[in-house]
Amino acid sequence: MAKVKVGIVGGAGYTAGELIRILLYHPQVTIGAVVSSSNAGNPVYQVHDDLVGETDLRFQSDLNGDEEVVFLCLGHGNSRSFLEKNSVPVGAKIIDLSNDFRLNADNDVAGRSFVYGLPELNKVAIQAAQNIANPGCFATAIQMTLLPLAQAGLLTDDVHVSAITGSTGAGQSLSETVHFSWRTNNVSIYKPFTHQHLGEIGESLTQLQPHLEGDIHFIPYRGNFSRGIFASVYTPSDLSQDEARQLFKDFYADAPFTTVSDKEVHLKQVVNTNKCVLHVQKFGKQLLITSVIDNLVKGASGQAVQNMNLLFGYPENEGLQLKSVAF
Repeated sequence: MAKVKVGIVGGAGYTAGELIRILLYHPQVTIGAVVSSSNAGNPVYQVHDDLVGETDLRFQSDLNGDEEVVFLCLGHGNSRSFLEKNSVPVGAKIIDLSNDFRLNADNDVAGRSFVYGLPELNKVAIQAAQNIANPGCFATAIQMTLLPLAQAGLLTDDVHVSAITGSTGAGQSLSETVHFSWRTNNVSIYKPFTHQHLGEIGESLTQLQPHLEGDIHFIPYRGNFSRGIFASVYTPSDLSQDEARQLFKDFYADAPFTTVSDKEVHLKQVVNTNKCVLHVQKFGKQLLITSVIDNLVKGASGQAVQNMNLLFGYPENEGLQLKSVAF
C-alpha cells in the first residue's frame, strides 16, 4: 500500500514540531512539504532542534500540490485566511489545529465543511469526513470529564472546572507570561469564565444532552512547567462512586487512548503521549473527575494524527504508541 503524502502548513510552531516528530515514524506516512514562509530553505531541525539527526527535511514556501492530507498548524484566525487565499490539492483532506472551524457557526469555508474532531465523541462522523477541526487542548481535557455524564443525561447542575496548562499552550510567540523569569515559581489565572474553549465544550455536551440544566464555570491557570494539562471538574451527582466509575469505564471502553484509573492521576503519566487518564471520586454530593493530557499531543498534534488514522482507515493508534516519561 502506498504511503499517504502529508503536507504541513505553519511548520515552525510547537504543534508542527510535534506533528513532524510523530509522523516521521508513522509507518503509513511520507512527509512532503513543511511550509514556513519565514524559514523557507532552512533545515527543519534548525527550528525544531529536537529533530537534529532525525530528518533532512527543509522548510518550503508552498505545498507541493500532490498532498493527500494537509495539516494546518497556523495561529488562530489564520487558517480561514489561508484557505480563502491559497489552493489546496483537489481531494486532499484537511486537518486544522486552530480554533477557526470548531464551532457549528464557523465550520464552512471555501466550499469545505469541517467536522469537529474529538474521536471519543464523533468517531463515525470523522471516518466519513473530508475536513477536520481538531479540538482545543483545554476543551479536550475538560470534555473527557463530562461526556459520559452528558450521554446519560446527568448534567443537571452547575459544573466547576479548574485546569492548569504548561507554557507551550501559549505557543512560540514571546510574551511576558512565557518569559522564564516570569513563569518560573509562579502561577496565575487568565480568561476566567470567558475562555474561548467554552464554546466547543458546550456544543459537544448539548450534542449528547440537548437540555443542559446548569452552567460551566471555568478558571484556567498558567503553570510553571512546559507541557501538560491537569483539569479538576466537579458537579453534584446522585451516582455513587462505583456507579460513576463504571459509567466512565463503559463510555470509554472502545477508546484506545482514554483510561479510567483507580488511582489518582498526575501529569507525568501522560506527557509525551496521546493518552488521557481520568480519575473519578465522590465527596458527599459532589462528583469529582480529574483529567490529565499532554496539551501538545492529545491536546493538539497527536489527536490530529489520531484523526488522520480514522480518515484513512488505519488503526486508531497507528504511529501513536508513545511512552510517557514518568521519572
